[in-house]
Amino acid sequence: MKVLFLLLLFCHVSSSVKHSLKVFVTASSGVSNFPEFVGAAVVDGHLSLYCDVNRKTIEPKQEWMKTLLENDPEELEWYRGHCFQIQPNFCKATLYTLKQRFNQSEDVHVLQKISGCEWDDETGEVHGFSLYGYDGEDFLSLDMKTLTWIALKPQAETTKLRWEAEKDRDKDNKMFFTEFCPERLKKYLVLNKSSLQRTERPSVSLLQKTPSSPVSCHASGFYPDRATLIWRKDGEELHEDVELGEILPNHDGTFQTSADLNVSSVPPEDWRRYDCVFHLSGVEDDIVTKLDKAAIRTNWEKPSDETALISAVVVVLLLLFITAAAAGFIVYKKKKVQRPPSPPDSSSELSEKLNPET
Repeated sequence: MKVLFLLLLFCHVSSSVKHSLKVFVTASSGVSNFPEFVGAAVVDGHLSLYCDVNRKTIEPKQEWMKTLLENDPEELEWYRGHCFQIQPNFCKATLYTLKQRFNQSEDVHVLQKISGCEWDDETGEVHGFSLYGYDGEDFLSLDMKTLTWIALKPQAETTKLRWEAEKDRDKDNKMFFTEFCPERLKKYLVLNKSSLQRTERPSVSLLQKTPSSPVSCHASGFYPDRATLIWRKDGEELHEDVELGEILPNHDGTFQTSADLNVSSVPPEDWRRYDCVFHLSGVEDDIVTKLDKAAIRTNWEKPSDETALISAVVVVLLLLFITAAAAGFIVYKKKKVQRPPSPPDSSSELSEKLNPET
């Protein structure tokens, strides 16, 4: 479940015209020094808003969201209702129900939910998603085509049947995922067009640790994260002897990635046949970097004739005094860490007229 949540939060799509709004919700019981409910709104992979029910705070994490909440009372009221009443009550009741169904004590338990939509501003296609997890495992997911729930654990079957029996829930889900969510996403994109829809090209470098190491094509400083970096030979994409790195964030909000090429079996005369190609979605021109020894940045230096001569003299001197040599050993030690538990939580199941997805 944790892996799936991270993939949904950080995955980058191949098309530059796909945008997403994801709402993350976490409800917990028995976790000390942690809120019983937290929620977050993420737009195109950027945390835009965070709410904490314990502190009764809504924190805009982007300047455009702060401006929106200051100038639009209805938007602020909507978030207040969902952050402090609708979602916390719904999650608390569901958490209580699941503990009963799993026959669990008042230990640490966590309910997670991610829902939202993707919108393609070129084709107009909208794709919604909703997934629940319980104690780190997938629990329920919504099939958007049929608006029916898929039970991912046997204990989820009861909830699936009850939710599907509520026709109002189906209507609300359909409205949220096909209208409300994409309209809100479009609104946010317009408000933050200069930031979310900008493109920045990277600087691309060839790096190599040692003469026998792979040559790394490293691109840093690009935005958005929808990009590809490949190695080619004679214009054809290479898959063998190539290791692609992940796209990682930089401290300034841009991204970086790398692709390593194993050159150990490449004859020097064939290097000119290889190149590294960086493609940023939405940008027409690719950045093509030829494999060239002179362009590679390293942390080693090729020895000159002079340094080679000095090295030879040192070797002779060492041989003369080798009988006086001595050896030492260095020992490294490792240590381990640990941490503690916490108290309970009480609630009653909402007569399973649970609040709609929205």
